[in-house]
Formats: sequence, C-alpha cells, structure tokens
Amino acid sequence: MDHNNDENPHRVQITARGAKAAIEIDGQRVDPGALSGYTVSHREGEPPQIVLYSEDHAEAAFEGLARVSVADMPDPGPAAAVFLSAIDAEELERAALVRPDLGTGPHSLTQAMLTQLGEWARGV
Repeated sequence: MDHNNDENPHRVQITARGAKAAIEIDGQRVDPGALSGYTVSHREGEPPQIVLYSEDHAEAAFEGLARVSVADMPDPGPAAAVFLSAIDAEELERAALVRPDLGTGPHSLTQAMLTQLGEWARGV
C-alpha cells in the first residue's frame, strides 16, 4: 500500500530502543514482524515523511502527522554485481595478503578478501 498521494497527515509515534522500534500510525500499532526498517525525513515547510520498508514475506496493512509511504527494499544483487565487476583481482589479492588480520588457517585468504571487499564497499 502506498500513501504517496495521500496529502492528509497521519499521527505517527515511533519509540526506538536499540535495534527495535515500536511504530503506531493513527493509534494502531504496526506489526514489527511486517517491517524490515523505516526512515524519517523532514524538510522545512513540509510535514515529516516516514517510509516503512515491508518484509518480503509479510503483509502490511495500514489505516489511514506525517506523510506515510511503504516501500520495498531494493534488490542488492545488481549493485553488488556492478561493484564486484569493477574489482581488479590482482589488486584484491595484494590487499588481502598484506592485511594485518590475515590468518594462517584454512580459508584465511578468502576471509581476508571478503573483509577487504566489505571495507572497499563501505569506502574504508
């Protein structure tokens, strides 16, 4: 369900504690198992906007002082494929072999390469 065109604000309450959040829209609690996350944004002169990200396997239903949108999380596969296709294998191997956390056990080079790729993906 997408409320992007719904210009009537809804009363929203979010109580976040650590990695968990309780979300209510117009007094109705949203099933936490139905969501994989949410974002809140606010621009001057506009009501806050909340985007709820639904789980793939869950049903999300909302009745309906923020504009509420429900979005699907994008598939990370295509972005990962683009990222990996830009990796120079020789450079990856060199970087992994000089890592201070490179172990000597089985699969330690593979683990070092995966750690290196993760760091490059995060811009570290």
